[in-house]
Amino acid sequence: MVVQVLYRNKYAIVYGASLASLLFLLKWVELRFLIFDHAFEVYIGAIALIFTAFGIWLALKLSRPKIETVIIEKEIRVLPKENFELNEKELNKSGMSKRELEVLELMSDGLSNQEIAERLFVSLNTIKTHSSKVYEKLDVKRRTQAVEKARKIGLIP
Repeated sequence: MVVQVLYRNKYAIVYGASLASLLFLLKWVELRFLIFDHAFEVYIGAIALIFTAFGIWLALKLSRPKIETVIIEKEIRVLPKENFELNEKELNKSGMSKRELEVLELMSDGLSNQEIAERLFVSLNTIKTHSSKVYEKLDVKRRTQAVEKARKIGLIP
Protein backbone atom coordinates (compact mmCIF):
# COMPACT_ATOMS: atom_id res chain seq x y z
CA MET A 1 0.00 0.00 0.00
CA VAL A 2 2.66 2.50 1.06
CA VAL A 3 4.95 1.35 -1.74
CA GLN A 4 2.22 1.96 -4.31
CA VAL A 5 1.63 5.49 -3.00
CA LEU A 6 5.36 6.24 -3.12
CA TYR A 7 5.68 4.79 -6.64
CA ARG A 8 2.68 6.72 -7.89
CA ASN A 9 3.99 10.01 -6.49
CA LYS A 10 7.70 9.49 -7.12
CA TYR A 11 8.09 12.56 -9.33
CA ALA A 12 6.40 14.81 -6.79
CA ILE A 13 8.54 13.37 -3.97
CA VAL A 14 11.80 13.79 -5.93
CA TYR A 15 10.81 17.32 -6.96
CA GLY A 16 9.89 18.26 -3.37
CA ALA A 17 13.13 16.77 -1.97
CA SER A 18 15.25 18.63 -4.51
CA LEU A 19 13.50 21.93 -3.75
CA ALA A 20 13.97 21.37 -0.02
CA SER A 21 17.69 20.60 -0.42
CA LEU A 22 18.16 23.67 -2.67
CA LEU A 23 16.35 25.86 -0.13
CA PHE A 24 18.52 24.43 2.67
CA LEU A 25 21.68 25.16 0.65
CA LEU A 26 20.60 28.75 -0.08
CA LYS A 27 19.73 29.40 3.56
CA TRP A 28 23.05 27.90 4.70
CA VAL A 29 24.97 30.20 2.31
CA GLU A 30 22.93 33.19 3.47
CA LEU A 31 23.58 32.31 7.11
CA ARG A 32 27.34 31.99 6.52
CA PHE A 33 27.30 35.36 4.75
CA LEU A 34 25.36 36.88 7.64
CA ILE A 35 27.64 35.42 10.30
CA PHE A 36 30.92 36.33 8.61
CA ASP A 37 29.96 39.84 7.58
CA HIS A 38 27.88 40.80 10.59
CA ALA A 39 29.35 38.67 13.37
CA PHE A 40 29.45 41.47 15.98
CA GLU A 41 25.78 42.39 15.44
CA VAL A 42 24.74 38.73 15.60
CA TYR A 43 26.54 38.28 18.93
CA ILE A 44 24.98 41.46 20.35
CA GLY A 45 21.54 40.31 19.19
CA ALA A 46 22.02 36.85 20.72
CA ILE A 47 23.10 38.38 24.04
CA ALA A 48 20.09 40.73 23.94
CA LEU A 49 17.74 37.77 23.34
CA ILE A 50 19.29 35.81 26.22
CA PHE A 51 18.95 38.73 28.64
CA THR A 52 15.39 39.43 27.46
CA ALA A 53 14.37 35.80 28.05
CA PHE A 54 16.12 35.85 31.45
CA GLY A 55 14.32 39.09 32.38
CA ILE A 56 10.92 37.71 31.43
CA TRP A 57 11.57 34.50 33.39
CA LEU A 58 12.76 36.45 36.43
CA ALA A 59 9.80 38.84 36.32
CA LEU A 60 7.34 35.93 36.14
CA LYS A 61 9.13 34.15 38.97
CA LEU A 62 9.23 37.20 41.26
CA SER A 63 5.72 38.47 40.55
CA ARG A 64 4.01 35.10 41.09
CA PRO A 65 2.00 35.28 44.30
CA LYS A 66 3.01 32.82 46.97
CA ILE A 67 -0.32 31.11 47.64
CA GLU A 68 -0.35 28.25 50.07
CA THR A 69 -3.43 26.07 50.14
CA VAL A 70 -4.39 24.86 53.58
CA ILE A 71 -6.86 22.03 53.89
CA ILE A 72 -8.83 22.05 57.12
CA GLU A 73 -10.86 19.02 58.03
CA LYS A 74 -13.71 19.59 60.42
CA GLU A 75 -16.15 17.22 61.96
CA ILE A 76 -19.65 18.31 61.03
CA ARG A 77 -22.39 17.55 63.50
CA VAL A 78 -25.72 17.14 61.77
CA LEU A 79 -28.79 17.04 63.95
CA PRO A 80 -31.84 15.20 62.72
CA LYS A 81 -34.56 17.59 61.60
CA GLU A 82 -37.18 16.11 63.88
CA ASN A 83 -35.12 16.96 67.02
CA PHE A 84 -34.26 20.48 65.87
CA GLU A 85 -35.59 23.49 67.76
CA LEU A 86 -35.26 26.95 66.24
CA ASN A 87 -33.32 29.36 68.43
CA GLU A 88 -35.87 32.19 68.56
CA LYS A 89 -33.54 34.40 70.60
CA GLU A 90 -30.81 34.30 67.92
CA LEU A 91 -33.41 34.73 65.18
CA ASN A 92 -34.72 37.92 66.81
CA LYS A 93 -31.19 39.10 67.53
CA SER A 94 -30.17 38.72 63.88
CA GLY A 95 -33.33 40.43 62.62
CA MET A 96 -33.81 37.85 59.89
CA SER A 97 -37.23 37.57 58.24
CA LYS A 98 -39.04 34.26 57.75
CA ARG A 99 -38.41 34.41 54.01
CA GLU A 100 -34.69 34.97 54.53
CA LEU A 101 -34.69 32.01 56.93
CA GLU A 102 -36.39 29.91 54.22
CA VAL A 103 -33.72 30.94 51.73
CA LEU A 104 -31.02 30.06 54.26
CA GLU A 105 -32.55 26.60 54.83
CA LEU A 106 -32.64 25.94 51.08
CA MET A 107 -29.02 27.13 50.82
CA SER A 108 -28.08 24.59 53.46
CA ASP A 109 -29.72 21.87 51.35
CA GLY A 110 -27.20 22.71 48.62
CA LEU A 111 -29.55 24.33 46.14
CA SER A 112 -28.35 26.99 43.72
CA ASN A 113 -29.93 30.44 43.58
CA GLN A 114 -31.87 29.45 40.46
CA GLU A 115 -33.22 26.30 42.13
CA ILE A 116 -34.21 28.27 45.24
CA ALA A 117 -36.00 30.84 43.06
CA GLU A 118 -37.93 28.10 41.26
CA ARG A 119 -38.88 26.39 44.51
CA LEU A 120 -40.11 29.61 46.17
CA PHE A 121 -41.74 30.94 42.98
CA VAL A 122 -39.80 34.23 42.97
CA SER A 123 -37.28 35.79 40.63
CA LEU A 124 -33.57 35.11 40.72
CA ASN A 125 -32.87 38.73 41.66
CA THR A 126 -35.14 38.39 44.71
CA ILE A 127 -33.13 35.37 45.87
CA LYS A 128 -29.88 37.25 45.33
CA THR A 129 -31.23 40.12 47.44
CA HIS A 130 -32.36 37.75 50.21
CA SER A 131 -28.96 36.00 50.11
CA SER A 132 -27.05 39.25 50.44
CA LYS A 133 -29.29 40.29 53.35
CA VAL A 134 -28.65 36.93 55.05
CA TYR A 135 -24.88 37.38 54.59
CA GLU A 136 -25.14 40.89 56.01
CA LYS A 137 -27.21 39.86 59.03
CA LEU A 138 -24.98 36.88 59.82
CA ASP A 139 -21.84 38.96 59.14
CA VAL A 140 -20.37 36.50 56.62
CA LYS A 141 -19.13 36.71 53.05
CA ARG A 142 -19.92 33.31 51.53
CA ARG A 143 -22.77 30.84 51.37
CA THR A 144 -20.82 28.12 53.18
CA GLN A 145 -19.93 30.51 56.00
CA ALA A 146 -23.57 31.53 56.33
CA VAL A 147 -24.75 27.92 56.57
CA GLU A 148 -22.03 27.04 59.08
CA LYS A 149 -22.76 30.05 61.29
CA ALA A 150 -26.55 29.49 61.11
CA ARG A 151 -26.07 25.87 62.20
CA LYS A 152 -23.77 26.96 65.02
CA ILE A 153 -26.24 29.48 66.44
CA GLY A 154 -29.25 27.19 65.93
CA LEU A 155 -31.12 28.86 63.07
CA ILE A 156 -31.12 25.79 60.80
CA PRO A 157 -30.70 22.05 61.46
